[in-house]
Amino acid sequence: MGSEIVKRLLFLPVTLFFVATLVFLALRALPGSSIELLGSQFTTAGLKEQLIAELGLDRPMLEQYWIFLKELLRFDLGRSFLTGKDVGTMVAETLPITIELAVASLIVMSIVGIGMGLLAGAFPGTFLDGSLRAVAVLLFSLPWFWFGIVLIIVFSLWLGWLPPFGRLPSIIDYEAVTNFVLIDAVILGRPDLIGPWLMHLTLPALTVGLTTSGVVMRLTRVGVIETARTDYVRTARMKGVPVRRIFFRHILRNASLGILTVIGVQFGAMLGGSVIAEVVFGYPGIGRMTVDAVLNRDYAAAQGGAIVIAALYVLINLATDLSYRWADPRLRRGAGK
Repeated sequence: MGSEIVKRLLFLPVTLFFVATLVFLALRALPGSSIELLGSQFTTAGLKEQLIAELGLDRPMLEQYWIFLKELLRFDLGRSFLTGKDVGTMVAETLPITIELAVASLIVMSIVGIGMGLLAGAFPGTFLDGSLRAVAVLLFSLPWFWFGIVLIIVFSLWLGWLPPFGRLPSIIDYEAVTNFVLIDAVILGRPDLIGPWLMHLTLPALTVGLTTSGVVMRLTRVGVIETARTDYVRTARMKGVPVRRIFFRHILRNASLGILTVIGVQFGAMLGGSVIAEVVFGYPGIGRMTVDAVLNRDYAAAQGGAIVIAALYVLINLATDLSYRWADPRLRRGAGK
């Protein structure tokens, strides 16, 4: 197990190197550039040239790439020319917001997906099973941006139950400490933050959580059905073990290994994929920061956001794989050989 962790962690810098290189090249291949944007914003030629020199945009591409890699090795993500802020600071401010959204979406996805999967797996071949599978396919097929807009129209415009945009109402004065609202509410003694925050969080979390729950439902259903057909479950039934005990102790316990894996993978995807929900709902997370940086050719901010998201995705997949090995004794014995 220990050697496996070391191997995966050693692979992380290689992955990040390729991601950083791809992002660096892709940004500069897009139509338009930071120089053109600066030329449209500054009327003073001297000021424009000074800023271009400070950003290193007047240097050859290979030299810019080498400087970028050297700064990355020092964990220096650069400075945004659009805001003038350190990109590391921008990531620290926006990443907790994305993590909040991803965790809330994960809760929605797990409750809906596992719940439907258990019901469908417990009654395979029935009308209930068919209906739940149809719902799962529908949810999985819905585009995030379209579903988010529909939720805004229904729950914000028609019913007026939930706010459509933002993270907190503009009238709330909130000085962030960790930028996790729940933690800050405890630290600052501000329980008044929680209600408005949850209301703003609901629609984005439902958008991401419901559209990804179809995958969890189908894999949960398959895991339950396949586990129910194993020899040890048949033996338990022949011995007269109560159905409820068989389901929870034998079927659900063993099927949970596959469920754990897909939930971990989906959580990693949510961190990167929630960018769509953040843009649709004006949620100020790292995904929206990265999109704004790409649109404005803010190279440092776009590169920093993409690299951080990629690193989190790899680390979460590693944690998921290791937790799966820890939960399955067969894999632990195999790793020890």
